[in-house]
Amino acid sequence: MNGTATRRSRWATQAESAPPLELFTEGVLPVQLLPNGHRRGRNLVRGLPVQIAYSTIDATLVCLSGAFLVWLRFGLRLPFATWLLAIDQFEGRAYAGFFLLYAALVVLGCANQSLYRTPRDRSVFDESLMVAKAVLAATVLLVLFIFISGHKDISRVVIVSAGVLNVISLSGWRYFKRRLVLRRAVEGIGVCRILIVGAGRMGRALSNWLEENRHLGYLVCGFLDSKPSTDPQVLGTVSDLRKVALTQFVDELFITLPADREFVKKTVTEARALGIGLKLVPDLYDGLGWRAPLHMIGGFPVMDLHWQPIPAVGLAVKRFLDVILAAGALLLAAPLFILVAILIKYDSPGPVFYAGDRVGRKGRRFRCYKFRTMVVDANLRKDDLRGANERQGPFFKLENDPRVTRLGRWLRRTSLDELPQLINVIRGEMSLVGPRPHPVDDYELYSIEHLRRLDVSPGLTGLWQVTARSDPSFETNMALDLEYIESWSLGLDFKILIKTIPAVLRAEGR
Repeated sequence: MNGTATRRSRWATQAESAPPLELFTEGVLPVQLLPNGHRRGRNLVRGLPVQIAYSTIDATLVCLSGAFLVWLRFGLRLPFATWLLAIDQFEGRAYAGFFLLYAALVVLGCANQSLYRTPRDRSVFDESLMVAKAVLAATVLLVLFIFISGHKDISRVVIVSAGVLNVISLSGWRYFKRRLVLRRAVEGIGVCRILIVGAGRMGRALSNWLEENRHLGYLVCGFLDSKPSTDPQVLGTVSDLRKVALTQFVDELFITLPADREFVKKTVTEARALGIGLKLVPDLYDGLGWRAPLHMIGGFPVMDLHWQPIPAVGLAVKRFLDVILAAGALLLAAPLFILVAILIKYDSPGPVFYAGDRVGRKGRRFRCYKFRTMVVDANLRKDDLRGANERQGPFFKLENDPRVTRLGRWLRRTSLDELPQLINVIRGEMSLVGPRPHPVDDYELYSIEHLRRLDVSPGLTGLWQVTARSDPSFETNMALDLEYIESWSLGLDFKILIKTIPAVLRAEGR
């Protein structure tokens, strides 16, 4: 009799009202009858033997793929005996040694990716991606080893092809193994029988989700609640835990009640005595924490109820594209820079460029570069003109600003005055797309809510510029900036960049 059956039999003798545990034999292994009359299937072997079996399958497939590719490369048109001789001439022993090393490297890579345990909530795509990472790392290490060892006769085509074939074969067998495991779970074989403590909103939601995802291998036996109930799914109160756990052959408890410390400690002690697992579902704050990521910081479990909408990988890609596109635009616009510089010097006295203090991401200040479009003492005259401000909210704009030069008006309409900000993009102070940067004196008039627009880097163009540029309301500006931040994607950036082109050609700037 296996350990599970022995433990269940011991429970059955301990519970006064527990039904008899019926056993019958298929071969030499006992199979239990559950309270619903279905048979409890044996759990698949777990632990170290499974990991050894999985790693052996991986290593075998790597070696088989290597033998197949070597045959395909050198012996496809030769008889078997001649092929063996030809392989020996092509350092067949070296190939065998390298592929044995390759198999070991792949196994180590898979172990590093935790591929020798299979959480049922891991998707096929995620698992295949992990296999690809493991095989890629092993392939790179093998190529480096071949290069260092000086075996120039080893075909690089065979090694690279082996990497591709291994990704397919190792992902493929895992897919079919997963299908077998999930089919057993859906059929109720080897499932984990759970009892949910708490029949409230969270307990019901957990039960419904587990029932809809039977492939995860959980079977909900019922609920325990703090008060008696006529609901047939509520099997008793929390004081009936031992009796219900024994009679329902429970494997794990899930506590969803807003339970106090003493209750949880008592339940842990009871679960240990019964030999069953216990999981505590944290407070999800009326659904705010549903599906929220849970991770560890210094050994403390932390739940993300809200996180930065733009992921780190997305920011890295966005930054890469900013540098490439801005550098290319600077090279193409170099003749235009020279022409505009000559025109500015001819139009009015003063420098070609204007460098003003702006506030960027997370409140960092930087020097924002533009072609000069105003007279030299424009900043000194700004306070005198604030009473005529035509914008609503904490930023300043005049339709007919007397400080703007004749050429400056044309540069502003065509937005050519902002071309030097490509330098700010390359320096990392700005992005091609994002909320427009505001001067420091405008920033100092922000309310607390306005600071959210500084969660991302300011941009040369943005959602406001291509949708509501003529709207004087700062609240409209804010709403569009927040919409951009919360719905950011690379596709949205490209759409804004494309829409900016006709806006510039229409000379809608001010």
